Amino acid sequence: MRGKDEQQLDVFSYVSPEQRVPQDHPLRSLRAMTDGALRDLQPRFSKLYAKTGRPSIAPEKLLRRSCCKRCTWCEANGC
Repeated sequence: MRGKDEQQLDVFSYVSPEQRVPQDHPLRSLRAMTDGALRDLQPRFSKLYAKTGRPSIAPEKLLRRSCCKRCTWCEANGC
């Protein structure tokens, strides 16, 4: 069963990511582009998961995290 793509805003911090990341930071435009692409892929993701059972981690979350991890790796290593 496919999990939901929800954000947990107040898990470990009282300051939201929206407050931490400056408005002109490149990650904001990357996030918007990534969210748009993942929104287009939602029908495909839905077909891959069973309708019953224990919910998994949403594929959108996994792909978003992978993209973010790759970008920070590239920034740190001068890609």
